[in-house]
Amino acid sequence: MAAALLANVLYSTGFVLEKRALAALPEVTVRQPVRLLRLVLGSPLWIGGSLALASGFGAQLAVYRTLPIAAAQGIFVSGLVLLVLLSARMLGEETSGRERYALAAILVALLMVVLSLKEGSDHVSRNAPYPLILLVCVPSLAAGVWLYRSTERSAGHRHRLPTTGVEYGVAVGLLYGVSSLAIKGVSSYLTTSDLGGAVVALLKSPYPYLLLFTGAFGLVMSQAALQRCRASLIVPVCTTVTSLFTAVLGTLSFGEALPHDPLRLALRIGGTVLAVTVLLTMPKHDNAPQPPVAAKELTPP
Repeated sequence: MAAALLANVLYSTGFVLEKRALAALPEVTVRQPVRLLRLVLGSPLWIGGSLALASGFGAQLAVYRTLPIAAAQGIFVSGLVLLVLLSARMLGEETSGRERYALAAILVALLMVVLSLKEGSDHVSRNAPYPLILLVCVPSLAAGVWLYRSTERSAGHRHRLPTTGVEYGVAVGLLYGVSSLAIKGVSSYLTTSDLGGAVVALLKSPYPYLLLFTGAFGLVMSQAALQRCRASLIVPVCTTVTSLFTAVLGTLSFGEALPHDPLRLALRIGGTVLAVTVLLTMPKHDNAPQPPVAAKELTPP
């Protein structure tokens, strides 16, 4: 529990620091990944944010060794409240009434998931069949990249309303969902004995390679999206998708059984359905007033 709360603080702080650093940088795009990396690596503030996120991944490893996947996701998403507070304080971002209701509903949904847990009765799995993991992860990665590219093309239309970042959040959330499953898999190899054998076994598994893919693509995609959209919206959407993806598909892949008690089962399923419903009904466009466009001065040819 302490590691999960620490991960929440590190994730929220990391995203806010990266967003603040990106606001001071020239526009970045996924079409120029080398330039993007050069710009962000030249910002000490961005590096501080990325180190906070990396530390959050480290805390996540400890969480997955002691808590069921569904329980861990419920605690991770509770960090959205801290993120919204930090975004308002450090970034000056304001959420609309509809968005605040949506965030509150997401927290209620995840509280339902947490209440469905019972200490000592939930099995914490260590392994999953590799073919099953690849069957879940590879299509999800393809869907995330496709959705991001589709959103980029739509956002390029001249008369399209500014996007809130929901589509970007879903796309990146799918990649981070795969990353979360890979972290769960890596955690099963953590041991204090026979370290060499554990490393060899880990390298024979798909988990480190999934982490490399999601790390590289997730970094480029998330930074470009974070620069264009409000952190107080895109990060909650991304976190919700990641948590639901991990809780549902991770629970099935790693064989962590659902509750047998009808009330706990209803809470877990009901919380998942509520979170998905809220995500689907969130506004897709930013209705904040845009600065007026200055009229061009007419000059003779």
